[in-house]
Amino acid sequence: MSAAAPGPDAGAVRQPVFVARGLTKAYGSGATQVLALHDVDLDIHAGEFVVLLGPSGSGKSTLLNILGGLDAPTSGKAQWRDHVLTGASEAELTAYRREHVGFVFQFYNLIPSLTVRENVMLVAEIASDPMPAEEALALVGLSHRMDNFPSQLSGGEQQRVAVARAIVKRPDILLCDEPTGALDFDTGRVVLAALQKINAELGTTTVVITHNSAISAMADRILRMRDGRIVTEDRNAVRVPASELTW
Repeated sequence: MSAAAPGPDAGAVRQPVFVARGLTKAYGSGATQVLALHDVDLDIHAGEFVVLLGPSGSGKSTLLNILGGLDAPTSGKAQWRDHVLTGASEAELTAYRREHVGFVFQFYNLIPSLTVRENVMLVAEIASDPMPAEEALALVGLSHRMDNFPSQLSGGEQQRVAVARAIVKRPDILLCDEPTGALDFDTGRVVLAALQKINAELGTTTVVITHNSAISAMADRILRMRDGRIVTEDRNAVRVPASELTW
């Protein structure tokens, strides 16, 4: 059998959707100054699943917050497609976050007086092209919990509601800060499986920061951070399904 002809994009260099150059973030000044980030360069491509791995204090959350338009570096440049994030006004950053970014944090921050469906619909109502809340909840396996209140859900289920809330607006980017940090092993894997499914089915560029090295097996690329720097970069030839992770 003859080999298939290469497609039109064979050998093409993908353009990154995130570009960061020389990112530095300093807190304080003089003898008390602390560098949270030090001269970080980073490219992230569309549809990638990237894990930022490192201990507490390594700069992971600071980097994620800058990429998400929640914080600004002391120096350097960060850009998402044609959006230059560094130097942008607060109104421009607010629009960027609303239109393009979904956030998942360690703590769920659900509104206890609203049902699961209503928690997700809150974000859908301010999005320009949201998916139905029911569709977002189906993607994370919670169709049967839509009319429950957060207090009636387990921790893992509440985190999956938070994931559904983040994706209902069809974000281009999903930024996850220790999404399994408050969960036990079994429920953590369920949440990671939901993130992996969204990345695969919707093509959402996904960045997960964690101190748990086992999670790196499910990524396309692993960036290890220490002392405010990216110190190593590795790629997985094969991504491990979240259901097969162990730690």
